[in-house]
Amino acid sequence: MPRYAYDLHIHTCLSPCGDNEMTPPNLANMAYLKGLDLIAVTDHNSAKNVRAVMNAAKDLPLTVIPGVEVTTSEEIHVVCLFPDADSAEAAGRELEEHMLQIPNRPEYFGDQLVMDEKETVTGTFPWLLPNALDLSIDAIPAFAEKFGGVFFPAHIDRPSNSILAVFGMLPETPKFPTVEVRDPETFFSSAQNARYKAGHLVLTSSDAHRLGDIAERERFLELPEPSFAALKAAILAGAG
Repeated sequence: MPRYAYDLHIHTCLSPCGDNEMTPPNLANMAYLKGLDLIAVTDHNSAKNVRAVMNAAKDLPLTVIPGVEVTTSEEIHVVCLFPDADSAEAAGRELEEHMLQIPNRPEYFGDQLVMDEKETVTGTFPWLLPNALDLSIDAIPAFAEKFGGVFFPAHIDRPSNSILAVFGMLPETPKFPTVEVRDPETFFSSAQNARYKAGHLVLTSSDAHRLGDIAERERFLELPEPSFAALKAAILAGAG
């Protein structure tokens, strides 16, 4: 089966913690220059820049999956991926209904820039995006399914905003056939973490907030094709 170099967790300049240089064309071109085949755009709680990145990459040999990094009410980060820009944007609009309307303060948190594929700033998002939503982790499966999406917990090895940091374990429900581990070499050097490797598909992505942090051509997924449908099937199948 073909192997595709991937990075399924990348932020744009819409995320306040993302550098303003993470514009749609810069992101797409850097991913191409680094030799990636498959990427996902996953800003905090919003999909307002996914279409611009997809448009910026349309002439590149690069598949862009639209997504969102959701912050649940428990302050757990979960990556949700969707089949197309329309479904991702619809999901983003629903997330806004669960959002605390706390104004962003760019001087402290950073800009939240909405751009088109030519780097024209078309707007800014008013509310601080990374805040926890009033949407629990138990609601994530139904939320993702409503828009044809798929999900996995982000950077489970991080000491904050990860499912292990909050719960100390992966819960029985919802089921997570796939998990993201930021530093698998360190995480799996501990024998107690071996169960996560054995029982799950383990993804490692950059969580890039700067252009230089986008992954190199180092991590690969075996897929029949670099498409959302193939990726969704792999994520749902997990290690099995």
